[in-house]
Amino acid sequence: MRTTGAYRQQALSELAAIRERVPGPASTGPPPPAYRSAFGKWDDRASVRTKPSRPFREEHAGGDIYFPPELVPASTHPLLEETVGPDAVREFLIHQLYAYLRFTVDLEMSAVVPVTSRISLGRSGLELPDRMRMDAFKISTDEAWHAQFSHDLIAQMESATGVRSLPGHEPAFLRRLEEVGGEIGSDLRPLSDLLFAVVSETLVSSLLSELPKDRRLPVVVREVVADHAEDEGRHHAYFKDLLFHLWPALDDRQRRVAGDLLPRLVPAFLEPDYAGLARGLFHCGLSREQVAQVIEESYPDAEVERRIREGSTATVRYFREVGALDDSATRSVCESAGIA
Repeated sequence: MRTTGAYRQQALSELAAIRERVPGPASTGPPPPAYRSAFGKWDDRASVRTKPSRPFREEHAGGDIYFPPELVPASTHPLLEETVGPDAVREFLIHQLYAYLRFTVDLEMSAVVPVTSRISLGRSGLELPDRMRMDAFKISTDEAWHAQFSHDLIAQMESATGVRSLPGHEPAFLRRLEEVGGEIGSDLRPLSDLLFAVVSETLVSSLLSELPKDRRLPVVVREVVADHAEDEGRHHAYFKDLLFHLWPALDDRQRRVAGDLLPRLVPAFLEPDYAGLARGLFHCGLSREQVAQVIEESYPDAEVERRIREGSTATVRYFREVGALDDSATRSVCESAGIA
């Protein structure tokens, strides 16, 4: 049992570590750009404050497409179409909708909200304007709402289509992020988490822009993604500004680590979830050899690299503007990864 005074004694024994966490003198380097909040009208514009719930309505169901086949090359592979027929392909695309929605749930709750929570509580290790901390609370609220309405939509679509989501799959980006974090020192793991949030929130997702415009999809799917996309515009601006506060605060070792992480974090987010695709293809009844053929032929390296390069253009530009690519080693690894 802990006795009176034990907490005090513990704190006294940790004075050296506590002193290390006390901010030193203010940096003499150039200050980061003045923060211009994108959340001034958040109460009037945020989907969590202004948009209604989005129930599925049979009259708004659209056609028989629940996710654009053009965005899932495996769905149009001749082997799949010839082997399983249109009904199975339709179900495969429904599973891709579920995968996208689960991705959103996990990204928001596992990768973004923990970071914005630490920022809002002043525990990010960065000296940020008070307004940035206040806006981090808003982002945490937005992202939790995105996760909630994505999770709700899965349940609605399961009921509407009769197709149950496949249990047990963890989105690939979580495993990839864990692998990256496991290869650096524990003292640098918070930096890895911050960088992943910056990268994930500044990458340009074609899904957020294309799904709301695709009139083949059920109205509820288009509306939910449109609500998400509107909020993410503000988040993109915030995390761009966060990078301009983060980079000057790093020492030389941290910048080297961050420079090595950038070309690994971008594909961790943008490269297809091959294991998830394989699960869907197996569920269609394909053999191991057929699944391997469909994935290899549907996602050739050159095409995957092109999509990663296109999706990361804005993110890489921000890292270039902040001076990250001035370092020859960082520039070299980014060029080798095809993103610089």
